[in-house]
Amino acid sequence: MPTMENKKILAVLDDLFFTVKINESAKRAGLPIEFVKSDADAFERAKARPALIIIDLNCGAVDPLKLIETLKASEETKGINVIGYVSHVQGELKQRAQEAGYDMVLARSAFSQNLTQILKRYQ
Repeated sequence: MPTMENKKILAVLDDLFFTVKINESAKRAGLPIEFVKSDADAFERAKARPALIIIDLNCGAVDPLKLIETLKASEETKGINVIGYVSHVQGELKQRAQEAGYDMVLARSAFSQNLTQILKRYQ
């Protein structure tokens, strides 16, 4: 039986609009969520093995490509699902993120539109 920690969502972003949107969707899905704004905090909190990590690839406070490489290289965190979202016009960043190890990379609009369904997978 999964512990509550395994049901937690970890989100790495600094955008207030998406922070509110993700927080509301997580509450509706009955999932606890924690927000962090640095590579070090994200990696440290990921060691608790959340069900999902959501990363804004445009978050200025972190290096999203370096962070995914760190997460996927560590035995403690490599099995955690990681979803990134990015502006739809940043196709090159989306491609680089997928190659670096993100399990899914979505355009901001698709992420926003499908957030409730995405989170329901981790209940």
